[in-house]
Amino acid sequence: MSTTQEWHLRARNPANPVVFFGKIGFTVSRESMAFNLPAKGNPVPADVTIGGTPAGRVQIELFADVVPKTAENVRQFFTGDYRRNMQPVGYKGCGFHRIIKGFMIQGGDFVKGDGTGCLSIYGARFADENFIGKHTGPGILSMANSGPGSNGCQFFITCAKTDWLDNKHVVFGRVLGEGLLVVRKMENVATNPGNKPKLPVAIGECGEM
Repeated sequence: MSTTQEWHLRARNPANPVVFFGKIGFTVSRESMAFNLPAKGNPVPADVTIGGTPAGRVQIELFADVVPKTAENVRQFFTGDYRRNMQPVGYKGCGFHRIIKGFMIQGGDFVKGDGTGCLSIYGARFADENFIGKHTGPGILSMANSGPGSNGCQFFITCAKTDWLDNKHVVFGRVLGEGLLVVRKMENVATNPGNKPKLPVAIGECGEM
C-alpha cells in the first residue's frame, strides 16, 4: 500500500469497522445496558460533551485492513467488548485531557484520566504494529505513546497535517464526514497553560455502527 496517499481523504473501505461517539438514534438493549451500547430503536440522550453540553457526533473508520491489531484494541474500548471482572471497560465517559489548537486533541485515558494511564486488550502495552498510515491532514486518529512499543488506550485526533509524527505513532483511523466539525469544536475549547481544557470535553455514548 502506498505511503504517500492522503490518509485523511482515503477512500472508505466498506470492510473496515466504523465506531462512533456522540449523538445517536438508538435505545439500549438489556444485553448492552451496562455499557449503554446502541441497539435499534428510539433515541437516547446525545453526548459528545463540552462543559456538559452535547456537541455532536463523530464517526471513525478504523483501518483494520492496515493495522488489524491496533484497530481491534480501539474497537473493543469503543464498544465495551473488553471486560474486567465481568464489567465493560473503555471509552464511555472518558475525557480528552489535552488539546493543542492547530495540532491535536488527546484522550482515551480511562485508567487515570490525566494522560498517565495505560491499558490495552493485550495487557498493559503492545508493540507498534506498523507505520504505514501517515498523519497527512486533520481528522487522523493515531496512538499516543511514551516511546517505541508503548501503545495502550490513549489516542489523539489530528487538527492539521502533522507529518513529524510519521514513523513514531501508529495511525489507526480517521474521522468521517461532518464529524470533523465536531473535532473543530473540541479543538477550539480554551485551555490552561498545560493544555488541559478549561471545560471538560468527554465521550458520551459510543459504540460500533
